[in-house]
Amino acid sequence: MAMFIGISGFSSARAQETKGFVPPGQEVPSLGNDHIKTPSDPHISYNSIPPTSGPHLSTIAKWGVSKTPIPDELQVHNLEDGGVMIQYNCQNCDGLVAQLETFAAKYNKVIVAPYPKMKAAIALTAWGRIDTMDQPDEARIDRFIKAYMGIDHHVRE
Repeated sequence: MAMFIGISGFSSARAQETKGFVPPGQEVPSLGNDHIKTPSDPHISYNSIPPTSGPHLSTIAKWGVSKTPIPDELQVHNLEDGGVMIQYNCQNCDGLVAQLETFAAKYNKVIVAPYPKMKAAIALTAWGRIDTMDQPDEARIDRFIKAYMGIDHHVRE
């Protein structure tokens, strides 16, 4: 329990480094971090699209660029491990995708992948946080990644 409090305290301290700091993105209530064996195992529905917490597999997706969508139940574990997902939903948008892929090259715990189930063109997700946009905003994306990447969300006993 003390380890979890220490991690949470680190997260809060990190988010408050600058007086008046407003954390990037919107907060999404946590659905916990239960493990499931397969994506088809029965589990509660996610409360955001793409998901930001909840039931997930015990493995993670490979960091970097994926040309195919990452299953919800897999990507949530990456978020739990302190990763950030940058997902897109657009047609004939090679320039946008190339621009987003530069973030996967710049940061070690980022995945860029398509996500056809969302309405926005771009979604940034971290554990319990989401930010959506229709046009890429490099400063906003960098700020989101720097605020949340590397924060471990495993519950420690």
